Amino acid sequence: MNTPCANIEQYLQPGKRAHLVGIGGVSMRPLGLVLRSMGMTITGSDMNASVSTDELIEKGIQVSIGHKAENIVGADCVIRTAAAHNDNPEIAAARASGIPIFERAQAWGCIMRAYKNAICVSGTHGKTTTTSMLTHIFMEAGKDPTVMIGGFLALLGAGHRVGNSDTIIMESCEYCNSFLNFFPTAAVVLDIEADHLDFFKDLEDVEHSFRAFAELVPADGLIAANGDDPNTLDALRGLSFKTFGFAETNDVYGRNFSEDWCEFDVICGGETYCHLHLGTIGRHNAMNALAACLVAHEYGIEAAAVEKALADFRGAGRRLEKKGGYHGADVYDDYAHHPGELHALLEAVRSMGYKRVICAFQPHTYTRTKALFSDFVRELRTVDIAVLTDIYAAREQDKYGVSSRDLANEIPGSIYCPSLPETAACLAELAQPGDILLTVGAGDIYKAGEDLLRMK
Repeated sequence: MNTPCANIEQYLQPGKRAHLVGIGGVSMRPLGLVLRSMGMTITGSDMNASVSTDELIEKGIQVSIGHKAENIVGADCVIRTAAAHNDNPEIAAARASGIPIFERAQAWGCIMRAYKNAICVSGTHGKTTTTSMLTHIFMEAGKDPTVMIGGFLALLGAGHRVGNSDTIIMESCEYCNSFLNFFPTAAVVLDIEADHLDFFKDLEDVEHSFRAFAELVPADGLIAANGDDPNTLDALRGLSFKTFGFAETNDVYGRNFSEDWCEFDVICGGETYCHLHLGTIGRHNAMNALAACLVAHEYGIEAAAVEKALADFRGAGRRLEKKGGYHGADVYDDYAHHPGELHALLEAVRSMGYKRVICAFQPHTYTRTKALFSDFVRELRTVDIAVLTDIYAAREQDKYGVSSRDLANEIPGSIYCPSLPETAACLAELAQPGDILLTVGAGDIYKAGEDLLRMK
């Protein structure tokens, strides 16, 4: 059983030792580094060695590969990722020893309470990009924020930073209701779709979670909502919020868009706020920028800072990230793992003018693949060649009766490659000058693209 959140503050203090179970995760890794910057001793463990665990070790944090009961000896508390359940050897040992156990979201929520301004970015899609955009804007405006992003941002050289101001900017995930442990003074809701159906029952259940998140904002705070998304409006009905979107009925909207969605005017409260030349392409990134502009405007940030920040922003890591070239084809990587994200990604890629779009896709989790199977098929049928590699299990076991081969069977002209080495070899054989080769998914599909580039 987890220790009540109210008790966590006495454990997150200088001189205390916290052990992080699953420390290599995108939210756990920066948490460990932030806690260490507060004067705590941090140890951790993860099932597999990775770039993340290597980075932590290089920075002096003791990381054990594999979960073993002895790893927690001497810890004042244990903080776990949502994927670490009570049967995890370290969690079981902590419970048996009476060592307090907290969720990672509880720890982030505790950290957040120290800030006057806690800007929390939520949504089914676009969280990392919008949080990154806001980071660029607030950094350019000299606001010196503390930041937690679920990805790599070149500006920071990491996915986090510890600032010295009264502002924290946090990517906020709905999975397992994690963001309900937060204390937002500003909540951004980018969009809402049915996802994480291994936890949520259905779309209505997802909407209920987002509403509870928005209700955490105090009366004098800000709720910024996608006014073009019916699910978001349904979830927040009856609350007081400001909207962003493409429709001119929104409080903040865009006007005079270029064909690639990179250049447009931003209208706030009926007046032109700024003119953007985005460093990222696509309709979805224009929407993310409008969300960031609403927040920036509410915080009194001048237009010039917004314009420069969003022109300089070239995307977060694994968000249509160019990795290199192979035999005249460009190799890109993207984190998209939901049909809505695939749609936005492929729509943007089609505007880039490549001869062919070849997409190597790694589905993420069996439950998501099964629940949204037909939607994945629909989106992957739009590329010239789809290459399907085996499902990335993440926190799940293979017991759902679905496979990547099933997807391939429904997509004309697709190729099934069970392993990443086979996927890299397939891409090498397919590549022609003028092609774009995409590696797509939230698992380790990026390794196939990196292997391909090493073949040159």
